[in-house]
Amino acid sequence: MSIAPKLPSDWLNSTAGQYLQVKEQALYDQAVFDLFGFNAVQMGGLQMNLLSNSRIPNRYKLSDFSVNSVTYKAFAHDLACSDDFLPFAEMSLDLVLLPHRLEFSERPHQTLREAARVMMPDGHLLISGFNPLSTWGVTASLRKIFLKQTNYPWNGKFIGLTRLKDWLALLGFEVVSVDMCCHVPPFETSAWHKRFSFMDKISERCCRRLGGVYFIVAKKRVVGMMPIKPNWKTPLKSSLMGVQPKTNPSQSKPAQSETSEKIT
Repeated sequence: MSIAPKLPSDWLNSTAGQYLQVKEQALYDQAVFDLFGFNAVQMGGLQMNLLSNSRIPNRYKLSDFSVNSVTYKAFAHDLACSDDFLPFAEMSLDLVLLPHRLEFSERPHQTLREAARVMMPDGHLLISGFNPLSTWGVTASLRKIFLKQTNYPWNGKFIGLTRLKDWLALLGFEVVSVDMCCHVPPFETSAWHKRFSFMDKISERCCRRLGGVYFIVAKKRVVGMMPIKPNWKTPLKSSLMGVQPKTNPSQSKPAQSETSEKIT
């Protein structure tokens, strides 16, 4: 289940919200273009079509609440369900997108476990989340402490990048790449946003880790059986030491040493 408001469209239409959507859309478009398969699912982030650049034939958008698609066209979706228990069979999805789902989930561990359950081996998981070690994370903390604000997105429980990597490793995911975006602080006015727009270029060179949003591409790995290699060196070492190798009792022919004794 989600702790986010049902329709966070007010903030998404603000200067910071529009800036966030442009930056994340570019990252998702670049990532999904080279990923192949049959079934792809986007969980959350209904205001953005993050699978629009994907070449996977079957693409679906999931929501944890149901809305009228005619009234709220920006939040149209194919299926309404809880992200704690997905209505998909095991190993049935090739690509899963989690745009800001974990920090707004009541049980982020279970959300990740469900994503791992329904994904095919070598399937890809794409995650975007707010970085608590950034101006966005500081803004969220200050608003909660001093202003007592619980509006989207500041009411989310931001998860650190290192912590999220540990969760993925425990579930058998390999982190393929990590990118950062949204280095400009989340100003609500366009004038202040333009004044600090230079931070995108500077931060990408100097301090990329301080971006407001991290973007992770992870791959599901399945541990297989380890092949047992034959020990070819053992007979060679035995002959060099003057030790005759033991014969197999099931052999029908006598050993070479026994044959030479009978001849003599």
